[in-house]
Amino acid sequence: MKKWNRRTRVVVLSAILTLIFLAIYAAGVMLPEELTAPSIRSTRLPPSLEHFFGTDALGRDLFFRTLKGLSVSMTVGLIASVISAVIAVFVGIAAATGSRRMDSFINWVIDLMMGVPHMVLIMLISVAFGRGLKGLLIGVAATHWCSLARLIRAEVMQLRSQQYVAVSRRLGKSSGWILVNHLLPHLVPQFFVGLVLMFPHAILHEAAISFLGYGLPPDQPAIGIILAESMNYLSAGLWWPAVFPGLTLLMIVLLVDKLGDNLRMILDPYSAQE
Repeated sequence: MKKWNRRTRVVVLSAILTLIFLAIYAAGVMLPEELTAPSIRSTRLPPSLEHFFGTDALGRDLFFRTLKGLSVSMTVGLIASVISAVIAVFVGIAAATGSRRMDSFINWVIDLMMGVPHMVLIMLISVAFGRGLKGLLIGVAATHWCSLARLIRAEVMQLRSQQYVAVSRRLGKSSGWILVNHLLPHLVPQFFVGLVLMFPHAILHEAAISFLGYGLPPDQPAIGIILAESMNYLSAGLWWPAVFPGLTLLMIVLLVDKLGDNLRMILDPYSAQE
């Protein structure tokens, strides 16, 4: 039996991680509302076979509520990450192909945004846009594009110095043609890797901002809301409303981060035969 090389092993592992992620997301999206409904007879129950994560002060099953909250957090994180990654591509290309003054201005904006802590910047933007889902999405999407934009800029500047790009210019090809046929195909791997690696950061920031009260409204079963509610009961000895949702969020973030590292390894030509 032929031994799998490193890339094959990484592809199989990435497929398994993707299936786990999609299964958790689908379970949360398709979960019936009655499974997360309050129940006066089941308030503050510890973890058991009937309630894996226990119940909260309103009798809601924390296992099902955590699944629902993860699906909400994943949706917000995914939308914000896609918007942020698209912004990074446009900004990076503009910096690399524009004038020197535009490049300097874009780099100045990136340095300015990266100099301000993400949490503070997201809170300010969220409040400016009325908090809630809209403010949170705009805040997360508007603050996570900087690192990827710099990477895209460096990649485009390197591609523009290649001989086949110079030949295309001498043949009279327009800048738009060169961008579509020579530059963008090489940026697709960078885009997807950056998007996947941005996703766990977006989820964590969404949960943190909602936890502090500047994100999703309290009626949404997001992980940040669940953790914020659990703080009211820690002094009463109810540890499970905080521990299990927090550990589940950490597991999802580590899973997606590992998936991003694997994707980067798959797209790296030097790791193909290791």
